[in-house]
Amino acid sequence: MKRSSREVRVGKVAIGGGAPVSVQSMANVDPHDAAALLKQVKSVAERGCDIMRLTVPDEESAKVLGEVRKESPIPLVADIHFDYRCALAAIENGADALRLNPGNIGSRDRVQAVARAAKAKGVPIRIGVNGGSLEKGETLVSSALKHVKMLEDEDFRDIVISAKASNVPETLRVYRELAERTEYPLHLGVTEAGTLIPGAVRNSVALGILLSEGIGDTVRVSLTAKPEKEVKVALEILRSLGLRAPGPAITSCPTCGRTKVDLMRIATQVEDALETLYHDAPSEKFPHIAVMGCVVNGPGEAKGADIALCGGDGEFLLYVKGEFVCKVAEDEAVEKVIKYAVSAT
Repeated sequence: MKRSSREVRVGKVAIGGGAPVSVQSMANVDPHDAAALLKQVKSVAERGCDIMRLTVPDEESAKVLGEVRKESPIPLVADIHFDYRCALAAIENGADALRLNPGNIGSRDRVQAVARAAKAKGVPIRIGVNGGSLEKGETLVSSALKHVKMLEDEDFRDIVISAKASNVPETLRVYRELAERTEYPLHLGVTEAGTLIPGAVRNSVALGILLSEGIGDTVRVSLTAKPEKEVKVALEILRSLGLRAPGPAITSCPTCGRTKVDLMRIATQVEDALETLYHDAPSEKFPHIAVMGCVVNGPGEAKGADIALCGGDGEFLLYVKGEFVCKVAEDEAVEKVIKYAVSAT
């Protein structure tokens, strides 16, 4: 059963209050480069990201965030540390939300100034604490709740909470406790999870368990990888639990010594292209696509797929609805599949 939580709105995206679990990521390009930021924001949005976070280390980057916000297809969260003036500047420049730790922006009057400015503009605050920034004697839960009270003391309650550990057991313990002790929406994640494969595994285990227990309103899969990879892993976690519509159905073989095409590259490129093409489409529009390496299972899989590639020697046989269409050179295979996939929408 889904945990009951308050609703907080980050731009057009609802978090908590029964809203679908949203997917977030974070830009990793120069926070002063508006063009690079906008390119990255649009890229993740095309792949199904709902909210993007941008680092705001100074007031100049807050102005850049404002420039990006004008053209961004999704809400933007300003990531603030240490300097409360950056939070105020981000609010003035149109940030849809703040991510901050009230304990590291200084005295109570500074917290008060941020809370009042955010409330006046309807800008929610995500309190983000993690294991690397705790004061002596604190736990993740006690730190998060202490910072919640700092905002509540200013009559500010547009709050989302995250308290991220870097291992699965601690992540489970912390979020289960927060779920019992507060009604604010929870942002799930495993901090410093690592590179693509180990990081994806840690996030999948922790987030999958919590979400299956009804805990969690929004997620970020933190990886030492491109934001697009974070979004893909997050979407697959949600899809595996029935919390997001299924993505394109792709069948591909694990390859063997008979394979004479670069099947891993082709299958990955097809998958990436379809993620962009179909992320907003109704699930009944998703075609079943097979990308197979050789004739052992290829023709059989092709009969059950809407579109199929069966590998040969440097080329593929292309099937549509089980019927052979033509031979396709390896370097043209992805383009051909996408052409037929577009016509199927």
